[in-house]
Amino acid sequence: QVQLVESGGGLVQAGGSLRLSCAVSGLAFSRYTMGWFRRTPGKEREFVAAIPWSGTNTYYADSVKGRFTISRDNGKNTVDLQMNSLKPEDTAVYYCAAKYLSLTVAADYPYWGQGTQVTVSS
Repeated sequence: QVQLVESGGGLVQAGGSLRLSCAVSGLAFSRYTMGWFRRTPGKEREFVAAIPWSGTNTYYADSVKGRFTISRDNGKNTVDLQMNSLKPEDTAVYYCAAKYLSLTVAADYPYWGQGTQVTVSS
């Protein structure tokens, strides 16, 4: 069974930092592209960041570029999202996702975690 489990969410003040982690099992992790998405009530799911299997490149939404950093550890089967300079607009449920080898990074993920809540106060 494929499982993706997020952790690290919580309540932080604007300008603060938070580090999310996603533990993956049931996959040949090193062969999968990993991504982070977020969703707020009344809005569609939004792409945040992605990192391919090689870890040599990273991709970010314009809204988080320069503030968020995605990384992966193929030995531990984890993918992290370091979030700095947080804004109230970053408040959302954050999800990690996985897909097999692909040229695309911002769509078509078949495996998802349950999500972790991030709340940024002003």
